[in-house]
Amino acid sequence: MKNQIKIALVDDHLLVRNGIKSLLEEEEDMLVIAEGANGLEAIEIVKEYKPDILIVDERMPEMNGIEAVGRLQNTPSNTKAIVLSMHDSEQYILESIKAGASGYLLKDTDKKEFIKAIHTVYNGEKYFSGDISNVIVSNYLQNTTTSSKKEESTQEPDPYGLTKKEKLILLHILSGKTNSEISEILQNSKRTVETHRFNLMKKMNVKNLMELSSKAAQYNLNPS
Repeated sequence: MKNQIKIALVDDHLLVRNGIKSLLEEEEDMLVIAEGANGLEAIEIVKEYKPDILIVDERMPEMNGIEAVGRLQNTPSNTKAIVLSMHDSEQYILESIKAGASGYLLKDTDKKEFIKAIHTVYNGEKYFSGDISNVIVSNYLQNTTTSSKKEESTQEPDPYGLTKKEKLILLHILSGKTNSEISEILQNSKRTVETHRFNLMKKMNVKNLMELSSKAAQYNLNPS
C-alpha cells in the first residue's frame, strides 16, 4: 500500500466530522489520525500529531479556523491547511489565504472535488473550490490595477516579462485549475492555454508546479 495521507479534522459539529471521516475512510491512501472541535485544539493537534493535512472549519467557538491557521504559520509545522466554510464571500476567502491556508472548500462540495482538493494540497499546490478561484483572480487584478495607478513609479518590475494573459493563466494554475478548466473560464482553446503555460514556465525557468509556485510567491505573482 502506498503512503497514506495523514489527516486531522477540526469542526465543532460532531455530525460533520463523522460525515467527513466516513468519506475519507473510503480512500485507501487517506487516514484520519486526530479530531478536534475548535481552533485551539487544532493547534495542539498539529503540534502533537503532525498531520499532512489539517481540514478545519472556518467558524468555531473559542478560536475560529482562520485564526488557527494563521497561528500555525509561526510554528515549525509542515502541515497544510484546508479551510471548510459555508461562505463563498470574498472577505472570508481572502482572509483564509492571507492566514496561510493552502485550500478553501465550501461545505456543499461533492466527494470527488473534496478528494481532489486533498491530493492537490498534499502535492504542494493550492486548491479553491467552485468559482472561488475567480474571486481570487478578480481581487488580485483589481489590487494590481489600483496599485499600478498609485505607485507606478515605485512598483517592482516583473523579472520574467510575462504578458497579461500569461499572468492571468499563472493565477489560475496556482488556484488549482487544469488546462481544460482554464480554457473554459477564459474561453480560449485548450491548445492556446497549453501554449501560454509552456511559455510562462520557460520564461520563469521552472520544470514543475512546486518551482512555479515558489518563484511566483517570491515575486508577488501568487494570488495568496
